[in-house]
Amino acid sequence: MGINRREALKSMVLMMGGTMIGANVILTGCAPEDRIEGLDFSESEIAFMDEIAETIIPATDTPGAKEAGVGSFMTVMVRETYNKEQQETFINGLNDIKKNFKSEVGVEFMDASHEQRLNFLNALNEELRSGNNESGPKYISMLKDLTVLGYFTSEIGATQALRYVETPGRYDGCMDYKKGDKAFAL
Repeated sequence: MGINRREALKSMVLMMGGTMIGANVILTGCAPEDRIEGLDFSESEIAFMDEIAETIIPATDTPGAKEAGVGSFMTVMVRETYNKEQQETFINGLNDIKKNFKSEVGVEFMDASHEQRLNFLNALNEELRSGNNESGPKYISMLKDLTVLGYFTSEIGATQALRYVETPGRYDGCMDYKKGDKAFAL
């Protein structure tokens, strides 16, 4: 039996307290009625989302978010679980990143170094967290949530970044933790 992605998503959202955008769809199984009809993402947009995700979770001794296919995961989640307002926020956010990155850094996001991308995304995150701008870049939270959820519920994330036990054995409420041990996958 393989990893059941839907159940893993439900568990992840429940663990996060249901705070993720689109969580109501995962928990109830009902898609929002007010969605952008025919919303589709091009291959270049998926590659762009892959690069954003790879900046958030880069490849180290384990594969990164791009190899886990997080960009494609994002398209499904945005299309199927976000309402129209959330979809517009996400799409406008992607466009803002492209436009503002080029004007602030001087190169296209896709051509920039990992450090340039990371610094830019961290600045967006700090702008949102500072609370100085109520209309701050809320899309950065969406991108982070989707990246983390997509990565750790993918086969790569669950089996290589986490410890995956397909069929758990006995319950052990008090396991020894050794520094550097991986967390268990859901």
